[in-house]
Amino acid sequence: MFFRWLKKYMPRGLYGRAALILIFPVFMLQLLVAVVFIQRHFDGVTRSMTRSANIELQYIQDSLASQDIDSVEDIASALGYSLMPSREDIPQADVVPFIDLTGNAVVRSLRSGSADVIIVSLKDRRRVRLWLATKQGPFELAFDRGRVSASNPHQLLVIMVVMGTLMTTIAYFFLRNQLRPIKRMADAAAAYGKGRMLPYAPSGAVEVRAAGTAFLEMRNRIERQTQSRTMMLSGVSHDLRTPLTRLRLGLSMIDDAEAAPLIRDVDEMQSLLDGFLDFARDDAEDVLERIHPDDFLARITENAARNNDPVTCVQGGGDIQNISVRPQAIQRALDNLIANGLRYGSQVTVSVSATDRVICLSVEDDGPGIPEKQREDALKAFVRLDPARNQNQGSGVGLGLAIANDIARSHGGVLRLSESDGLGGLRAELVLPI
Repeated sequence: MFFRWLKKYMPRGLYGRAALILIFPVFMLQLLVAVVFIQRHFDGVTRSMTRSANIELQYIQDSLASQDIDSVEDIASALGYSLMPSREDIPQADVVPFIDLTGNAVVRSLRSGSADVIIVSLKDRRRVRLWLATKQGPFELAFDRGRVSASNPHQLLVIMVVMGTLMTTIAYFFLRNQLRPIKRMADAAAAYGKGRMLPYAPSGAVEVRAAGTAFLEMRNRIERQTQSRTMMLSGVSHDLRTPLTRLRLGLSMIDDAEAAPLIRDVDEMQSLLDGFLDFARDDAEDVLERIHPDDFLARITENAARNNDPVTCVQGGGDIQNISVRPQAIQRALDNLIANGLRYGSQVTVSVSATDRVICLSVEDDGPGIPEKQREDALKAFVRLDPARNQNQGSGVGLGLAIANDIARSHGGVLRLSESDGLGGLRAELVLPI
């Protein structure tokens, strides 16, 4: 449960995780060194130096008990101490600044060396002031801080932090150079998934080069298979259209009543062939272009007006950006969705909307729609949902939605099916990344 909670706050990007891998060990190492070295070494040195000072303090206290004050002040001055009767209010508690690394050790050692110590003040970073209880009353004693503390303990921390930051920065730049080839390969793979071919050359470490070479070989193999499929389909199209044309010519020479059923069979074969070729057609020759989604709506409106189709287009409002797509492929997908809507309904509405990341081209109809349980199957090739969409209302081979779905995927998007809120039929949303 703890790791699941912690995962939400971890960086998601490769650079962020690499920086965390670098910074976290350095920080923990500095913290460990600071705690162990300062607490053990500096505290030990401080206690040792303070014990030496306690001997001198004890001698001064003994002198106060047996000699006059002026003589004791001269003795204290000779030893490097400033001794005087207390002339100001004594603090109510020991004064130790928060950032004083060895202050607490100094106070403990001074108090353990003499039971007559009333208060110790380390407010002045360069001087130690303490008040002693004597028979003549409280006396204030002051001396240099360097007599009881190791000098400049903070320098170690400063050097650690500065050097740690410097070495971590240098290591990060080196690591970024190692991560850059991975990022380039990821960008090339993501672009290829959206139908774009980015120039990419393997670089970096041996393992990264091997992964990059494997990606290039995979991409080239897919391209060769696509080209082979296109050539095969071109040959199939040529070979099948010729006998179909001969059959149609032959049927035109016999009686119309006898030829009508056969002509319908030939037309159905022609429709099946055209649908299959349309589904399997390669769009590689369709060049990527930056185009505004409203341009598709304008073309659809023009085609609907020319064919007298009941198609309504709603221009997109708000900040809709240009998108990089293959215009012919997207237009073909929209035409298939509109043809499906007109086949099973009497009215079609096409609209466009946008978010920060995607553009949504929506086609809605007032037909019977598709049940939610069957929408996933409807996107598969050669699937016709007779109970939901009456096949007698139009001809088709079950490829309209499959073609649109394939085009959406080739652009890195998705085709979503849902129920139309306005018309009550099917709503097909072509979601494309910006």
